[in-house]
Amino acid sequence: MIKIYTSPSCSSCRKVKKWFMDQNIPFIEKNIFVATLNEQELTDILMKSENGTEDIISTKSKIVKENDLDIDSMTVKQLIAFIKENPSVLKRPIIVDDHRIQVGYNPDEIRSFIPHARRLAEWACKNDNCPQYDTCGHSDVKEA
Repeated sequence: MIKIYTSPSCSSCRKVKKWFMDQNIPFIEKNIFVATLNEQELTDILMKSENGTEDIISTKSKIVKENDLDIDSMTVKQLIAFIKENPSVLKRPIIVDDHRIQVGYNPDEIRSFIPHARRLAEWACKNDNCPQYDTCGHSDVKEA
């Protein structure tokens, strides 16, 4: 299942949610200020991020700057506790499924969350490889 970690005032979060709704792809939204992220969720996010904290932590956030924090010197346990106490340090939105993560809204990269079978059907239809293009139902697949 796809989870989208959001905040209410985030315009990119609204774009991501709209994209998933337009694509009829189910997701679970978790407002990081309402639902405290648990240790497992944060560990999962960190494990999937290619560049670790650089991908998910906003070093420009007020709390990091005011406290002159060195995120890279924290242990994983310290980092998770810090994020739980200060969710505003997370970049948003964070989109996670069983295999991948995307931070922010990127109209090209977000397509990786379209189920594989549907992407194959889109490809076949777009390349005129679908013998029943007019009736197969794939011709109405929405573009991102």
